[in-house]
Amino acid sequence: MNHFDWDNLRIFLAAARSQSALEASHTLKMSQSTISRRIQRLERDTGSKLFDRSSQGLRLTSAGHRLLEHVEKLESTVTAVESSMLSDNVALTGEIRLGATEGFGTFFLTPHLTQFCTRHPAITVDILPLPRTLNLSKREADASVAIDRPSANSFVTCKLSEYRMLPYATPEYLDKHPSIRTIDDLVGHRWIDYVDDLIFSPQQFSLQKWLPTLKPCLRSTSVIAQAQAVKAGLGIGVLPCFLGSVIGNVIPVLPDSVNITRTFWLVAPPERRELARVKALWDYIREVAEANEDFLMGRTTQSISIG
Repeated sequence: MNHFDWDNLRIFLAAARSQSALEASHTLKMSQSTISRRIQRLERDTGSKLFDRSSQGLRLTSAGHRLLEHVEKLESTVTAVESSMLSDNVALTGEIRLGATEGFGTFFLTPHLTQFCTRHPAITVDILPLPRTLNLSKREADASVAIDRPSANSFVTCKLSEYRMLPYATPEYLDKHPSIRTIDDLVGHRWIDYVDDLIFSPQQFSLQKWLPTLKPCLRSTSVIAQAQAVKAGLGIGVLPCFLGSVIGNVIPVLPDSVNITRTFWLVAPPERRELARVKALWDYIREVAEANEDFLMGRTTQSISIG
């Protein structure tokens, strides 16, 4: 076997995690042909076929899985060296990839990241607001705001905040349909919900779990799509208060009778959490969440920016 080229290992790592040369090319800002050529070179150097290639993408072979295990250990070692050897001033540079649930990442975190990016102009933040749970073990992100507390002890985890959800509808919808004074009055109305068999977490809200007698007229895997349907006057949807209070032209339904709460958790692999730039973002997110406890719980409709 020839010597290893770290750049080729880095490309292999990106391809293994994304299972796609095209996706790896976007991540690494290289052409797809360069990605494919460098993987082929690594396969020649190792004397092993690392991927099975098909129209569905790249699938690791048994040799690829063995190499991935070693390369991830090497990556963790490099990260630990970076954390321990660089001064705080130097380490407050570079990139951070932050995962979050779709609504929270888009409507709450992203606006508040303005101040963080102003404080730390040498740090680039990649915000990934996705309607799924990111796999931190596969390095899809450096840290994540999740609605599930990890069961494994291999992550640094802290409770970020609780948040409240309420039914929302437009005033026009409520004027045109039977009045709602109690929970029982919710039956018979038009509802917007998640697609049950595509729910990615047991903590996601579902009409079937809350009130099975309610029947949806539209379902979506995206809470943003649900919010747009509510805003368009299609029906009633249960939305996080941090989303319902900012999209405009919707009002809460039965806010004194409905109390649906969930919890956000801040999670990171320990070797990533120890990086100074990740620590800085971690602490900032906790500061923002604490300052906005009333907003996240629906007690106020105004989010607070921190200086």
